[in-house]
Amino acid sequence: MKSYYQLVRHNGNRDLFKAVELSIIALHNGVPLHIHAEGLRGTGKTTILRSVKELLPPIMRIKSCRYNCHPDMPHCLEHRYLSAKEIVDIGTEIVPCPFLEISHAAKIGTVVGSIDLGKLTNSEVATAAILPGTIPQAHRGVIFIDEINRLADTSPELADVLLDVMGTKPGHLQIEETGLSTVELPISVSIWAASNPDEEPGSLNRIRRQLSDRFDFNVSMGRPNDYQVVCNILEKGKKGEELISEECILNLGNLNNIIVEDNIRRVIAKIYVDFNLESLRAVETIEFAARLSCLLAGRQAVEVRDISQVISLSLAHRINGETITAILNYLEDLSNNSLSIENVANNYATKKITENFDKTSDVEKTSWWKNFINLLWKKMKVPLQNTQHGSMGTSENGALSAGKIIDPQKATIIAPPKRAIPMKELPVEEFIVSEGNMPNDKK
Repeated sequence: MKSYYQLVRHNGNRDLFKAVELSIIALHNGVPLHIHAEGLRGTGKTTILRSVKELLPPIMRIKSCRYNCHPDMPHCLEHRYLSAKEIVDIGTEIVPCPFLEISHAAKIGTVVGSIDLGKLTNSEVATAAILPGTIPQAHRGVIFIDEINRLADTSPELADVLLDVMGTKPGHLQIEETGLSTVELPISVSIWAASNPDEEPGSLNRIRRQLSDRFDFNVSMGRPNDYQVVCNILEKGKKGEELISEECILNLGNLNNIIVEDNIRRVIAKIYVDFNLESLRAVETIEFAARLSCLLAGRQAVEVRDISQVISLSLAHRINGETITAILNYLEDLSNNSLSIENVANNYATKKITENFDKTSDVEKTSWWKNFINLLWKKMKVPLQNTQHGSMGTSENGALSAGKIIDPQKATIIAPPKRAIPMKELPVEEFIVSEGNMPNDKK
């Protein structure tokens, strides 16, 4: 397999490189970041994700702990109740960051955990114990799942386990075996996955939408479209461009030192409300990814451009492309204007309403006017009631004696409590009313 530094970057895979580098930074700061790469087969999704293994920072754990317990925060049954002195007596060790894989044919026992038959059949001291599966052994590391759409389709019980592991940070894992007490473990592991949405059984978002939403980033891989890029890929050992080094990643600093000011949080909040995002997990991902982007850029305070750089990765699997483009336009207007966040948002909302009507197809416009005319014709067929007109003298308030017409110069006009809505935004039934359906004002 090629080294990460030998892979060539191009417009089709640049987003995946950025996603995995942000995930490595998050992992170094003790927070998992889940990535799902989708694209045509043979575009290099699996190659890139597997090659990142050499960049993963090593971890310190309690010596020989199969659950990778951190010395300051032990979580497994063997070490969680030990005192600090007892852990010091056991000792610590530096080991490579776990990078394990789960295939779509994996069994629940090998992924979660099962009875340790070695200890159970020990002739000297037989004990019942749990043998940790792939997920517990990957604590503080990465799990890669190729063809995750097939796994979600053929192994729904494994998909349910992933929902618990990815649902919170850290996640939750429950190991159950007959005759043994249930074991519950906090799990902090980054899930990286790849799939081909054009092949059976289809895209993950269609098969298991809940699982798709658990991923922080969704990356669409594309093929290279430049001759020189293809030539560079064919040249064995040629280094890619704009690579981030392992030393750079490890020396980036603490994510907790990144400042997110209130105005930035208001921008993210308005994106959630004004663009009708469903999942709160989406805005949490946007803020967290913006902090990572800021850290990668070597700054201390998150800016609007950091949000712009992670919007597509964070929302590609949650909303359509048109809405993502609209959000990016909103952020661009916010960066280029000296207006406040609220003013820019209000101006954009008004512009959006007009654009939505202008984008209406000719068929829809024709149907709208046809319904308007038909309903108007039906209303006109209703016979009007005869009215008795009185004398045309004018009363003190400017109205004629019949009470039908008011002199506008003498009338008291009160502004309506709400802003008027253009007719084209109202259903036909709301502004075409027959005399027979008019409300009775007489008391």
